[in-house]
Amino acid sequence: MGASFHMSLPCLSVKTTKSFYADTIGASLGRITQNWVDVNLFGNQLTFIKAEKFSFNSPNYVFEGKILPSFHFGIIVDLKDWEQIYARLNDQKLDVVTQARFLEGKTGEHVSFFIKDPNDYMLEFKSFENPNSIFEK
Repeated sequence: MGASFHMSLPCLSVKTTKSFYADTIGASLGRITQNWVDVNLFGNQLTFIKAEKFSFNSPNYVFEGKILPSFHFGIIVDLKDWEQIYARLNDQKLDVVTQARFLEGKTGEHVSFFIKDPNDYMLEFKSFENPNSIFEK
């Protein structure tokens, strides 16, 4: 049986968040109210709820010589979708962060990039060379 995840996060502006995920990323939207929006991110439900100013202490870490955000969430897609999303965001002249290939020639080899949403969340898109290696040790 397949499963999807649900994540609920605070946002500063429902309108700006809705626009970023629908217009910039290309995700579809679910239920929308004045105080929250559901985003369909590849079959996974992200709910953004309007909140006051918030802050996460999000230090970075180094992996294979790249500085990466320790607090982030993301989606794993096939390579064709990954390439289309990457091209779409680059065409919009957005600040794509740390586009790289990780674990090259090893179990878990994947390409990845990050982009910051309007709430300062880092969203990662990754695609594994071998999708069966996502949880391999």
